[in-house]
Amino acid sequence: MATPKPSETYSESVFNPVFGDRYDQDDTYFFKRPAGMKDWLIVYTIAGKGYFRTPEGIKICEAGQVGLLRAGVPHEYGTVAGQRWDFYWVHFQGMPEIDYLPREEVLVQSVTDGPARERVERAFAAILQDSREQQGLWQHLCLNGLREIVLLMARSRQKKLDARIEDVLQYLSRSMREHIRLERLAEVAGLSASRLAHLFKQETGFTIIEHVNRMRIRHAALLMEHQGRHATEAALDVGYQNYNHFAEQFYKYMGVRPRAYRTRSIREERST
Repeated sequence: MATPKPSETYSESVFNPVFGDRYDQDDTYFFKRPAGMKDWLIVYTIAGKGYFRTPEGIKICEAGQVGLLRAGVPHEYGTVAGQRWDFYWVHFQGMPEIDYLPREEVLVQSVTDGPARERVERAFAAILQDSREQQGLWQHLCLNGLREIVLLMARSRQKKLDARIEDVLQYLSRSMREHIRLERLAEVAGLSASRLAHLFKQETGFTIIEHVNRMRIRHAALLMEHQGRHATEAALDVGYQNYNHFAEQFYKYMGVRPRAYRTRSIREERST
């Protein structure tokens, strides 16, 4: 792919549109802007390595990392010597969500867990599609995608859990309705069952069973409150085959019986 010139990709518009592309460049690729830009640049590295040089120094953006370059910052960026750089890039105007991130000239943030990476890649792909097609509300859709990426960056910075426990939590979220087997969770984490049970409690403050029950009960409460599901229906929806066990757990975590909770929710909705 030929290296584009800035004039070929960037044009001023009263709407300050979102625009971008996906490149796979060798180490002859670089841009240098001594005066910076009016807009922001966000990139996501699929493979290889890219670099950013600003007055604060040099930062490398590797596979699975998002790079965010602030507007107005003098910079140079390109492919690291001896590498290729396969990456998404998008220019955009600032947004309030960026305040969740540290104020650095270039922020490089790893997106460590698989599902989050998939979301970031889907968001970039959707932004490129919408910005090219420019159908109704395309700019709003692009901005929503950018907000998701920035918030995922912010959430990645907040995470303190062991990466193996993060993988287990992701699995439990996807498999909430299924019968949970400790042996399967141990495979996901790459640990023995006993080591996983100990590490899970140490990292989250809950046993695996406690976490699963809390997750199911919270979701069942939302189904009854916002979807009109009866207590018995909600119990089955979240994976409980025994209603009495569901009712016992619901009372433990919500402080009220499930049918009473549903009745109260309906009454409160009618009164608003």
